[in-house]
Amino acid sequence: MIDGIIGKKLGMTRIYRDNGRQEAVTAIEAGPCIVTQVKTAAKEGYSAAQFGFGLAKRLNSAERGHLKDLGQFRHLREVRLADAESLKVGDRIDVSQFKVGDRVDISGISKGKGFAGVVKRHHFKGGKATHGQSDRTRHPGAIGATTSPGRVLKNLRMAGHMGTQQVTVCDLEVMLADPERNLLVVSGAVPGAAQGLLMIKKSRKRK
Repeated sequence: MIDGIIGKKLGMTRIYRDNGRQEAVTAIEAGPCIVTQVKTAAKEGYSAAQFGFGLAKRLNSAERGHLKDLGQFRHLREVRLADAESLKVGDRIDVSQFKVGDRVDISGISKGKGFAGVVKRHHFKGGKATHGQSDRTRHPGAIGATTSPGRVLKNLRMAGHMGTQQVTVCDLEVMLADPERNLLVVSGAVPGAAQGLLMIKKSRKRK
Protein backbone atom coordinates (compact mmCIF):
# COMPACT_ATOMS: atom_id res chain seq x y z
CA MET A 1 0.00 0.00 0.00
CA ILE A 2 1.12 3.57 -0.63
CA ASP A 3 2.61 5.08 2.52
CA GLY A 4 2.41 8.68 1.27
CA ILE A 5 0.02 11.34 0.09
CA ILE A 6 0.02 14.68 -1.74
CA GLY A 7 -1.00 17.73 0.24
CA LYS A 8 -1.26 21.52 0.20
CA LYS A 9 0.19 23.69 2.93
CA LEU A 10 -2.49 25.78 4.65
CA GLY A 11 -0.36 27.63 7.18
CA MET A 12 1.02 27.49 10.71
CA THR A 13 -0.62 27.74 14.10
CA ARG A 14 0.01 26.39 17.59
CA ILE A 15 -1.53 23.82 19.86
CA TYR A 16 -1.02 22.75 23.46
CA ARG A 17 0.05 19.28 24.50
CA ASP A 18 -1.46 17.45 27.45
CA ASN A 19 1.39 18.65 29.68
CA GLY A 20 0.58 22.29 28.81
CA ARG A 21 3.59 22.75 26.54
CA GLN A 22 2.99 24.95 23.50
CA GLU A 23 3.88 23.44 20.11
CA ALA A 24 4.20 25.17 16.73
CA VAL A 25 2.42 23.11 14.07
CA THR A 26 1.67 23.22 10.34
CA ALA A 27 -1.79 22.48 8.95
CA ILE A 28 -1.91 20.58 5.64
CA GLU A 29 -4.80 19.75 3.35
CA ALA A 30 -3.77 16.17 2.54
CA GLY A 31 -5.64 14.33 -0.20
CA PRO A 32 -7.83 12.75 -1.12
CA CYS A 33 -5.71 11.27 -3.91
CA ILE A 34 -6.83 8.84 -6.61
CA VAL A 35 -4.58 6.15 -8.09
CA THR A 36 -4.35 7.03 -11.79
CA GLN A 37 -1.81 4.42 -12.94
CA VAL A 38 -0.17 1.28 -11.60
CA LYS A 39 3.25 0.31 -12.97
CA THR A 40 4.60 -3.21 -12.58
CA ALA A 41 8.06 -4.72 -13.01
CA ALA A 42 6.80 -7.01 -15.76
CA LYS A 43 5.49 -4.18 -17.95
CA GLU A 44 7.40 -0.97 -17.08
CA GLY A 45 10.48 -2.53 -15.48
CA TYR A 46 9.77 -1.23 -11.97
CA SER A 47 6.95 -1.20 -9.44
CA ALA A 48 5.24 2.12 -8.73
CA ALA A 49 1.91 3.88 -8.45
CA GLN A 50 0.88 7.27 -9.81
CA PHE A 51 -1.82 9.29 -8.11
CA GLY A 52 -3.54 12.61 -8.70
CA PHE A 53 -4.46 15.51 -6.45
CA GLY A 54 -6.25 18.83 -6.88
CA LEU A 55 -8.69 20.05 -9.49
CA ALA A 56 -7.41 21.25 -12.87
CA LYS A 57 -9.33 23.90 -14.81
CA ARG A 58 -8.59 22.27 -18.14
CA LEU A 59 -6.67 19.33 -19.58
CA ASN A 60 -5.28 18.69 -23.04
CA SER A 61 -6.39 15.66 -25.03
CA ALA A 62 -3.41 13.52 -23.95
CA GLU A 63 -4.08 14.23 -20.28
CA ARG A 64 -7.79 13.50 -20.68
CA GLY A 65 -6.97 10.21 -22.36
CA HIS A 66 -4.56 9.24 -19.62
CA LEU A 67 -7.00 10.04 -16.82
CA LYS A 68 -10.10 8.80 -18.69
CA ASP A 69 -13.06 8.96 -16.27
CA LEU A 70 -10.99 9.34 -13.06
CA GLY A 71 -11.28 13.14 -12.87
CA GLN A 72 -9.36 16.31 -13.74
CA PHE A 73 -6.26 16.34 -11.55
CA ARG A 74 -3.91 19.29 -11.42
CA HIS A 75 -1.00 17.36 -9.89
CA LEU A 76 0.27 13.86 -10.67
CA ARG A 77 3.00 12.23 -8.60
CA GLU A 78 4.60 8.80 -8.70
CA VAL A 79 5.75 6.72 -5.74
CA ARG A 80 7.94 3.63 -5.94
CA LEU A 81 6.44 0.58 -4.22
CA ALA A 82 7.69 -2.87 -3.35
CA ASP A 83 4.41 -4.40 -4.50
CA ALA A 84 2.13 -2.25 -6.65
CA GLU A 85 -0.08 -5.16 -7.67
CA SER A 86 -2.08 -4.74 -4.46
CA LEU A 87 -3.42 -1.46 -5.87
CA LYS A 88 -5.75 -0.80 -8.76
CA VAL A 89 -6.61 2.30 -10.77
CA GLY A 90 -9.31 4.32 -9.05
CA ASP A 91 -8.31 3.48 -5.47
CA ARG A 92 -8.71 6.36 -3.04
CA ILE A 93 -5.93 7.44 -0.66
CA ASP A 94 -6.70 9.73 2.26
CA VAL A 95 -5.42 10.81 5.67
CA SER A 96 -6.74 7.66 7.36
CA GLN A 97 -3.37 5.96 6.75
CA PHE A 98 -1.83 8.31 9.35
CA LYS A 99 -2.50 8.39 13.07
CA VAL A 100 -1.41 10.63 15.92
CA GLY A 101 2.19 9.92 16.89
CA ASP A 102 3.35 8.77 13.43
CA ARG A 103 6.57 10.26 12.08
CA VAL A 104 6.58 11.68 8.54
CA ASP A 105 9.00 13.17 6.01
CA ILE A 106 7.64 16.14 4.05
CA SER A 107 9.08 17.46 0.77
CA GLY A 108 8.25 20.77 -0.89
CA ILE A 109 9.68 23.69 -2.84
CA SER A 110 11.26 26.28 -0.55
CA LYS A 111 10.34 29.96 -0.70
CA GLY A 112 12.12 31.99 -3.36
CA LYS A 113 14.50 34.68 -2.08
CA GLY A 114 15.42 36.23 -5.42
CA PHE A 115 19.00 37.25 -6.23
CA ALA A 116 21.06 37.21 -3.03
CA GLY A 117 24.62 38.17 -2.21
CA VAL A 118 27.23 35.97 -0.55
CA VAL A 119 26.55 37.27 2.98
CA LYS A 120 22.88 36.26 2.86
CA ARG A 121 23.25 33.22 0.61
CA HIS A 122 26.38 31.60 2.06
CA HIS A 123 26.79 33.43 5.40
CA PHE A 124 30.08 35.07 4.45
CA LYS A 125 31.57 37.34 7.07
CA GLY A 126 32.33 40.16 4.65
CA GLY A 127 35.28 42.52 4.68
CA LYS A 128 36.43 44.73 7.53
CA ALA A 129 34.89 48.18 7.74
CA THR A 130 38.11 49.84 8.90
CA HIS A 131 41.11 51.76 7.49
CA GLY A 132 39.09 53.63 4.90
CA GLN A 133 37.34 50.57 3.45
CA SER A 134 33.77 51.67 3.03
CA ASP A 135 32.44 49.79 -0.02
CA ARG A 136 33.73 46.20 0.38
CA THR A 137 31.86 45.18 3.54
CA ARG A 138 29.41 42.74 1.94
CA HIS A 139 31.50 41.73 -1.08
CA PRO A 140 32.93 38.24 -1.67
CA GLY A 141 36.54 39.28 -2.07
CA ALA A 142 39.02 37.71 -4.51
CA ILE A 143 37.85 34.73 -6.57
CA GLY A 144 40.90 34.00 -8.75
CA ALA A 145 43.57 31.34 -8.23
CA THR A 146 46.75 33.12 -9.54
CA THR A 147 48.61 31.34 -12.36
CA SER A 148 47.65 27.81 -11.40
CA PRO A 149 45.06 26.77 -12.46
CA GLY A 150 44.58 30.33 -13.76
CA ARG A 151 40.79 30.22 -13.77
CA VAL A 152 37.80 30.44 -11.46
CA LEU A 153 37.03 26.99 -10.10
CA LYS A 154 33.62 25.41 -10.53
CA ASN A 155 31.08 25.41 -7.68
CA LEU A 156 32.60 28.52 -6.12
CA ARG A 157 30.23 30.05 -3.61
CA MET A 158 29.08 33.32 -5.15
CA ALA A 159 26.03 35.55 -5.36
CA GLY A 160 23.07 34.13 -7.24
CA HIS A 161 19.50 32.87 -7.14
CA MET A 162 18.41 31.72 -3.70
CA GLY A 163 15.51 29.47 -2.74
CA THR A 164 12.90 27.62 -4.88
CA GLN A 165 14.67 24.31 -4.32
CA GLN A 166 13.23 20.99 -3.25
CA VAL A 167 13.70 20.57 0.49
CA THR A 168 12.78 17.60 2.67
CA VAL A 169 12.18 17.94 6.41
CA CYS A 170 12.46 14.59 8.16
CA ASP A 171 10.92 13.01 11.23
CA LEU A 172 8.01 15.34 11.97
CA GLU A 173 5.35 14.14 14.39
CA VAL A 174 1.71 13.83 13.35
CA MET A 175 -0.35 15.81 15.87
CA LEU A 176 -3.78 15.41 14.21
CA ALA A 177 -5.20 13.35 11.34
CA ASP A 178 -8.80 14.07 10.36
CA PRO A 179 -10.01 12.12 7.26
CA GLU A 180 -13.41 13.85 7.28
CA ARG A 181 -11.81 17.26 6.71
CA ASN A 182 -8.74 15.93 4.81
CA LEU A 183 -6.66 17.67 7.48
CA LEU A 184 -3.20 16.69 8.66
CA VAL A 185 -1.41 18.66 11.39
CA VAL A 186 2.31 18.06 11.96
CA SER A 187 4.79 19.50 14.44
CA GLY A 188 7.20 22.18 13.28
CA ALA A 189 7.58 23.92 9.94
CA VAL A 190 7.50 22.46 6.43
CA PRO A 191 9.06 23.84 3.22
CA GLY A 192 7.37 26.44 1.04
CA ALA A 193 4.74 29.12 1.28
CA ALA A 194 1.04 28.72 2.01
CA GLN A 195 -0.86 26.90 -0.77
CA GLY A 196 2.39 25.19 -1.79
CA LEU A 197 2.38 21.56 -2.90
CA LEU A 198 3.80 18.98 -0.48
CA MET A 199 4.64 15.30 -0.60
CA ILE A 200 4.09 13.53 2.72
CA LYS A 201 5.60 10.10 3.35
CA LYS A 202 5.98 7.97 6.44
CA SER A 203 9.45 8.46 7.88
CA ARG A 204 11.98 5.75 7.10
CA LYS A 205 14.56 6.87 9.63
CA ARG A 206 14.40 8.54 12.99
CA LYS A 207 16.63 11.37 14.19
